[in-house]
Amino acid sequence: MTYKLSQASLTKLEGVDPQLVDVVKLAITLSKVDFKVIEGVRSREQMMINYGKGRTVAELAKHGIPAEYAKPKENKVTWLRDPFNSTHRKQADGYGKAVDLLPAPYDWKEGPQWAQIWQAMMEAARIKGVNIRWGRDWDRDEKIMEKGETDGPHFELC
Repeated sequence: MTYKLSQASLTKLEGVDPQLVDVVKLAITLSKVDFKVIEGVRSREQMMINYGKGRTVAELAKHGIPAEYAKPKENKVTWLRDPFNSTHRKQADGYGKAVDLLPAPYDWKEGPQWAQIWQAMMEAARIKGVNIRWGRDWDRDEKIMEKGETDGPHFELC
């Protein structure tokens, strides 16, 4: 079966580097599982929301993030030292350099579908001649989920 991106996914790719957009668009046609784009370019507010999860008011204050974003009882969703240095933010060239993808059936359960998206993305990147990496293989050694490699939805340009 050949999958295609929904209009909602295409909208979330707006502002993402065209090379990465091309990879995602090809990957969906190569993938053995359906997936959707859950995030492309990230706003400053979204970066503060994400950074606040799993962190205290004091931790946020170090980065000038207002106390209302602190959610210390929630699970962390980012491990960036600088919450505003995300590859999802618009860079100097005006484009975001990362996307987050979620496999069908659109939940966060672990399973082989994550690796199937990775395989499709890596094949699409190879075909397009684009250098990317996956959040579960930051060092690109194809040993997934090593220490600190836990960001399954995340793909970014290298």
